[in-house]
Amino acid sequence: MKTTLIDAAALQQLIATRAPLLLIDCGFDLADSAAGERAYAEGHLPGAHYLHLDRDLCGPKSGPDGAFRGRHPLPERAAFAATMAGLGLSTNTQVVAYDAQGGMYAARLWWMLRWLGHAAVAVLDGGKAAWTGPLSRELPATPAPGDFRPGEPLVGSIEADQLLAQLGRLRLIDARAPERFRGEVEPLDQQAGHIPGASNRLFKNNLDERGFFKPAAQLRAEFEPLLAPFAGSQVVHQCGSGVTACHNLLAMEHAGLAGSLLYPGSWSEWSGDPRRPVAKG
Repeated sequence: MKTTLIDAAALQQLIATRAPLLLIDCGFDLADSAAGERAYAEGHLPGAHYLHLDRDLCGPKSGPDGAFRGRHPLPERAAFAATMAGLGLSTNTQVVAYDAQGGMYAARLWWMLRWLGHAAVAVLDGGKAAWTGPLSRELPATPAPGDFRPGEPLVGSIEADQLLAQLGRLRLIDARAPERFRGEVEPLDQQAGHIPGASNRLFKNNLDERGFFKPAAQLRAEFEPLLAPFAGSQVVHQCGSGVTACHNLLAMEHAGLAGSLLYPGSWSEWSGDPRRPVAKG
């Protein structure tokens, strides 16, 4: 069972065994929401299904009370579990997610499946570019529904009000680009800046110059100074909208640093309420 990363050679071996496997293409572009789907149509790993960030990996942007929940809020667990079961997911299925963007969207699916209680999910290290086999333009056959049912979450999350009440008692790590974190630019959300007390760890720093995740020991050495003196359960990851924060969560899990939380609404939700504090610099 692969639970963090899988390399292309290991994936090819897994395919050859004909073990239960579900491949998911998560390619996406925040600036062009149709780009990932076009790229999938032009060529994807044989047998892979496509999940769209906005349609499949998110829920409504407004809650029952009408409050803005961020640009990419989580869907209902039961609804997402039904989506995955409809793709053939069963309790013994190994899921492998990939994209062509350094794992930033595949990591979101990785976290969400662990949120449903499914441990056997990994991200293809190096993404689509690392795949040395042929690509396909054929859509996969409609699978028989799987027997998957959501179980106890393997990961945790925190909501905005909980985070606000605990500011200063948690280590908060922001995965956005440094210039957005500092508040110098803000191309997507209502205000520029960051949540007070947050530290910045750009998710791309988890990758080497070739686009592969750095070795586990190196990631651990880079993250540990950011976390100290807090325990894993006192660490919260966020970004712009709860997507690239999952990349940092995946990197930490791969490094053996488990237990930290995701703030799904992230800066997009936080900055949408003028009553919440904002820091710059």
